Amino acid sequence: MGTASGAVALLLVVLGASVSSSSGQLQVGFYSKSCPSAESTVASVVRGTAAADSTILPALLRLQFHDCFVRGCDASVLIKGGNNNAEVDNNKHQGLRGMDVIENAKAQLESECPGVVSCADIVVLAARDAVAFTGGPSFDVPTGRRDGKVSNVRDGDVLPDVRDSAQVLRSKFRASGLDDKDLVLLSSAHTVGTTACFFIQDRLYKFPLPGGGLGSDPSIPDGFLSELKSRCAPGDSNSRVSLDRGSERVFDTSILRNIRNGFAVIASDAALYNDTSTVDVVDSYSGLLSTIFGPYFRQDFADSMVKMGSIGVLTGASGEVRKVCSKFN
Repeated sequence: MGTASGAVALLLVVLGASVSSSSGQLQVGFYSKSCPSAESTVASVVRGTAAADSTILPALLRLQFHDCFVRGCDASVLIKGGNNNAEVDNNKHQGLRGMDVIENAKAQLESECPGVVSCADIVVLAARDAVAFTGGPSFDVPTGRRDGKVSNVRDGDVLPDVRDSAQVLRSKFRASGLDDKDLVLLSSAHTVGTTACFFIQDRLYKFPLPGGGLGSDPSIPDGFLSELKSRCAPGDSNSRVSLDRGSERVFDTSILRNIRNGFAVIASDAALYNDTSTVDVVDSYSGLLSTIFGPYFRQDFADSMVKMGSIGVLTGASGEVRKVCSKFN
């Protein structure tokens, strides 16, 4: 998950609901007649923001994860509430960024096509564009989502955590209609962006050791451990570390090779190579010949993004199209 720029709780309410049956009502080019400029406007806003701050790209990718895995892809994470009771106030959304980009795109679209384009669709389109602008695949995403009318702080409790084992991660993804392959592919979004030291402090200094006591995760190679400790001193929560060692700005399969070779930064990424159900998936994409004979990482990643973007969607008469993304109509 990320992913991605900002803290990284990998990537569920839907946790308990699989891909919504209403997802069939989504369609590529949904706004082709009602708001022809919808997708190009979102892309323009993302591109312009990234020109000033390239770290916004992985942040937008992470934003979609955090929206879709809580209540489905309904823009509930964008709601700002009083008394810290909105979904976004949950600690698992810590460091989440990019909401202003969505709001800027929404403002432009409201001037072009008032009341037509949902905030939920803008989130998904912006993430799609962020992938392309980091060198990842360009792909079509179906649109037609409506915005949700619920946002509760406790809803975010279902998000996967960096401390989750592979078994727990697999269970959470299955509950949302995503399989082991999707888990590996969507985790590989960590090919771009950084994480705050806050999310690896336990792995570096407070890891439960077999003989008792706390120390460093023994699975981390000595040289890499020293490297991580030099970047994240004890108690340092705010310094940042590349999630994909040596390739944080480029969308590629380097993250999977790093996971395979023991250079995963966060524990949830490392866990993918400690489970028989995910290790083969990691290996299948990190081999040198996979770009020739398959499986094809870029296409499969795009497919998983589209699949995730269909979780628990509201369509038709459900939900609403917000005028402002941060508040209900």
